[in-house]
Amino acid sequence: MNSDKTGFVWHEIYMWHNTGNYAGVMPYGNPVQPGTHVENPETKRRFRNLLEVSGLLKQLQPIAAREATEEEILRFHTPEYLEKIKTLSATCGGDAGVFTPMGSGSYEIARLSAGGVLAALDAIMAGEVKNAYALVRPPGHHALAHEGMGFCLFGNAVIAGKHALAHYGLDRIATVDWDVHHGNGTQSGFYDDPRALTISLHQDCCFPPDSGYTHENGEGEGEGFNINIPLPAGSGVGAYGAAFDRVVIPALKTYQPQLIIVPSGFDAGAYDPLGRMQMHSGGYRSLTKKLMALADDICGGRILMCHEGGYNGDTLPFMGLAVLEELSGISTGVDDPFMEIMAGLGGQQLLPHQSEAIASAEALLKKLPNA
Repeated sequence: MNSDKTGFVWHEIYMWHNTGNYAGVMPYGNPVQPGTHVENPETKRRFRNLLEVSGLLKQLQPIAAREATEEEILRFHTPEYLEKIKTLSATCGGDAGVFTPMGSGSYEIARLSAGGVLAALDAIMAGEVKNAYALVRPPGHHALAHEGMGFCLFGNAVIAGKHALAHYGLDRIATVDWDVHHGNGTQSGFYDDPRALTISLHQDCCFPPDSGYTHENGEGEGEGFNINIPLPAGSGVGAYGAAFDRVVIPALKTYQPQLIIVPSGFDAGAYDPLGRMQMHSGGYRSLTKKLMALADDICGGRILMCHEGGYNGDTLPFMGLAVLEELSGISTGVDDPFMEIMAGLGGQQLLPHQSEAIASAEALLKKLPNA
């Protein structure tokens, strides 16, 4: 079966993962007043709701989420960590790791989150859809094998990538992470594996601290196959477009992956509380278009996007809609009301210091072995 449809994964119970009454990312307690954790359901719900009211949702191919098996999770995570998450989930919750609160029942939800990405992968590999977006929660790109980090319980992209290699026998996969924070967990999952090219575009030294440098280029047999593009704070559409044109697309052309996984965070958007970048919906639309043109040439259009960060509930839905319009080739006619003001922000064009940072990552292309 071959299909040109775009698949979409969603489950209401993703929204029931409880991160508690934090003040942003900080635990409350005198003198910190209880508030709302920044990684809460609202931005994801509003994203899904805009897809519905725009009319796009009914034109996407629904993909039913499933729970990832323990075997699939253990391809990346340690048994000890898995047991820790089970125990916390069965009681009143707690901390899975650094900045990673979880509540009762979060283990089962995290399994369904990782499994939702796997279900999207299965649909792509079966030819039921051409590409897919998994709007899942909790996110995954910071999670390490032995601990949670940065709101992430299980490494959704890593688990999907390892499943593609083990179950489908692929020889080469790639991840392109455009979340504003470094995809350190995804990097760690494939750091010594030449079967995976991992690329992360992120704000320099935003989160995790002291992570995501260009010299983190893989090790052992994986040396040369990890590319970080740390961009200066304040980078906008010009810098992100140049990073794609000068580093991401050439790297993918050289590597020739059979599948591209995109840990998709929209926290590089202007006005996001956890980033200081200036992307907007048109910028994300452009990056998606560039990636799709490349994927059509080298891997039959196989692109799997799994949702990560993004914490401005007003602006994020329009960024997500733009991406899904491009993936599906369907225009809803819905305009982004924030687009004009974001596009008019000073510094949207590529600036010299940003170009210099991209050049440092561009030099890594010389170390990337040919496919």
